Amino acid sequence: MSTLPPPLRPLKEKTVRNSTGPALVPFITQRKGEEAAPDNLIIYRKPSGARLYYADEDPRDRPMRGILWARCAFNPVDDRFMPTGEPQWKLMHPYRQMVTMSRLHCQVCAEPARTRLGFIFLAGPKDYDPTSPTILTNQPPVCAKHARAAAALCPHLEKNPMVFLAQSAPLYGVDGVIYGPDAFCGTRVVARPDTTLPFGHPSMPMVLASQLIRRLGSFRTVDMDELLQELSVAA
Repeated sequence: MSTLPPPLRPLKEKTVRNSTGPALVPFITQRKGEEAAPDNLIIYRKPSGARLYYADEDPRDRPMRGILWARCAFNPVDDRFMPTGEPQWKLMHPYRQMVTMSRLHCQVCAEPARTRLGFIFLAGPKDYDPTSPTILTNQPPVCAKHARAAAALCPHLEKNPMVFLAQSAPLYGVDGVIYGPDAFCGTRVVARPDTTLPFGHPSMPMVLASQLIRRLGSFRTVDMDELLQELSVAA
């Protein structure tokens, strides 16, 4: 088990089969044993201002625009380079979420997710007002092959997801927690924002991020049956 990411390699069709679990587990799903790393955060004060660091920081700890990312252990991978271990269905691995979201790869198989209809993003049936002009999502897209599987596997989607077909999905910001100094020259959490922090937010130097967020642009909303029908026609 490692707290730093394994090398990323092109991924073929992948399944994880065992006697007790499903045949398919999304790439972003956190696994049993992939626990958060020990908290060894420190604050450096510079003329430009204070900034949050790991005491033993590695360049891979800042994978996105210099923002510090939450560390989480990595289980071994199988011969298809998929994570192993019992799936923790309600959790997304913070690094694998970031990788798939940053590359616009499928959250299930980690392959490129663009389809002939655009990018497919799924959300819970009550997550958003579909008439809202702005949709921010922490859910990486899904490819055409795994749209139905993602809807069936994710408990949050309730097998009846809201489906967004987006022509663009620019990076917007991060979800995370904001740290500050404590009374003993250490660190403590000073805020847990309930909204996404956009890139350039003044608190970003003190943020420990756990999810990468995109803003959907030029999108339309369909249901799963409509999506599958349109994908069939476009194939």
